[in-house]
Amino acid sequence: MNLNQEKINGYSALTIQDERIDAHNSGDLKGILLQLIEAGEDRIIVDLRHVRFIDSSGLGALLSGNKHIIAKAGKFALTNIQKQVLSMFELTRLNRVFDIYADIDEACNNES
Repeated sequence: MNLNQEKINGYSALTIQDERIDAHNSGDLKGILLQLIEAGEDRIIVDLRHVRFIDSSGLGALLSGNKHIIAKAGKFALTNIQKQVLSMFELTRLNRVFDIYADIDEACNNES
């Protein structure tokens, strides 16, 4: 999994560099998210600006991270979701599960 990680306003921001999150790399994403959470991170933003395709395993990896963060009363947000990827979230109704923002600044400034 190709990604950049940085700290922004107290959040661990992960920018996925791959165009696809699927069975080939979703396990890596899930592992990275769980590793961050186990290390004490409780505020994670996943930036999907480069992602053009996501399948059920990719959605599952994100759901796993979201579930573990919620258990720690933390915040897990998704940003910069491309139209074709957002349609997958809408089709599965996961847009109602995740906190989705236009960009990282909006996610950082929204303490819902």
